[in-house]
Amino acid sequence: MTTGELPTTDSQLSESPLPESLRETLAGHYYTDPGIFRLEQATIFEAGWFCAVLSADLTGPGKFETVQIGRESVLVTRNRKGAIKAYLNVCRHRGARLCTEEKGEVRRSFQCPYHAWTYSFDGELIAAPNLNAMDDVDRSQYGLNEVHVREWLGYVWLCLADEPPSFEDTVIGDVTERLGTPDAIVGYQVADLKLGRRIEYDVKANWKQIVENFMECYHCATIHPELTEVLPEFADGLAAQYFVGHGAEFGEDVEGFTVDGSAGLTKLPGVNEEQDRRYYAITVRPQVFINLVPDHVVFHRMFPLAPDRTLVRCDWLYLPEVVDSGADIDRSVELFHRVNQQDFDACERCQLAMDSRSYASGGVLVPSEHHIAEFHDWVRERTG
Repeated sequence: MTTGELPTTDSQLSESPLPESLRETLAGHYYTDPGIFRLEQATIFEAGWFCAVLSADLTGPGKFETVQIGRESVLVTRNRKGAIKAYLNVCRHRGARLCTEEKGEVRRSFQCPYHAWTYSFDGELIAAPNLNAMDDVDRSQYGLNEVHVREWLGYVWLCLADEPPSFEDTVIGDVTERLGTPDAIVGYQVADLKLGRRIEYDVKANWKQIVENFMECYHCATIHPELTEVLPEFADGLAAQYFVGHGAEFGEDVEGFTVDGSAGLTKLPGVNEEQDRRYYAITVRPQVFINLVPDHVVFHRMFPLAPDRTLVRCDWLYLPEVVDSGADIDRSVELFHRVNQQDFDACERCQLAMDSRSYASGGVLVPSEHHIAEFHDWVRERTG
C-alpha cells in the first residue's frame, strides 16, 4: 500500500465477481457469532434427528447417559422391559438438573437430589415428599418430558421437536443420496458390530468447519500422507463423497485399511464384491460421519458445545468375534485416528481466522469442493 492509499475495506474484498470455477462460502461470522449458534441449536439440532448414544452402551434398565442436544440436556436410559427411553433432564418440580453425571446406573428410579421428586424408568412421577397429601395433584401430569426415540445402525437417535421430521427422508435419505440406495449400507451390518475402540476429541472449532472438512479431499494430499497411501485417488483431491455411490479404491499393494496398509481383520460377511477393497464416506446431517471399509466401520458423532468448540466421539466397530478374541486392532484404529488429528488441527487453524476482516465475506470453494455449497444452503435454509 502506497503512502496516502486507503486500506481495503470488507465491501471492496467482496465486490469482484467470482470466476466460474469458484463458489462462495459462508461468511466468517457464521462460525463465531453466538446468535447464529443459538439459531442453529434451535432450528437444526433441536429440530431434527440427533445421533446421541451407542445402544450397546446402555446394557440394561437404569443404565443411563446424558447428552447435550442444542440447549437441552437429555437423559437416555432403558426401562424395565429393556426399551430405550429419553427425557429432558429436568425435574418437573423446580427445574433442577436430574442427573449431573455423563453416564451411570440407578437401581430403581431417578430421584431429584433437590426435593426428592422420584421418577420411574418410564418417566412417571412415582413419589415426592407429601405428595399423598395433595389430593388434587394428578401425578400423571408431572412426569418427565419425553423425547422422540429411534434406533438405527445400533445407535439411539433423538428428536426434541414436537413433530419430528421423517427419519426416512432425513437420516436414511442422506445415506441414500450418498450411496445411491439405502440397501448399500445393509451388508455392513452396522447394528450387529461391536465397539472395539472409542476416542474423544475436544476440537476448538465450529461444528461446520468439521463437516466441511469431512466432505472434501482437496486437502488430502497436503495433510493426510497415510490415508493417500492407502487410497491413492484421494491425492487427486476428489473425495469419495463427490460422486454418488462411489467408493475410493485401495491401492494395488495395499492389503487393508490400516496405518501401514497391512492386512486388516476379518471381513464383514455382508460386504459384496463391488464394495470390497473400497472406502465409502457418508455425511448424515447435521452431526454424523459414517466410514465404511470391508472389515470395520468408523462412526463419528459430533456434539456442538459452543460456536468455537465441538466434542467428537469416534467409534471403531468390528465383528463381535474380532473384539471378543482380543485381536490387535491398533493398526486399524491408528489410520483414522491420525486422519482425525490431522483434520481437527486444520479445522482449529481455520477457526482462528473466522473473525478476521480478511474472511468477513467468507472464502471460496474450488470445483472439487462445490458440493459443500449444498451444505451451506442447507444451513442457511434452517437458520434463515
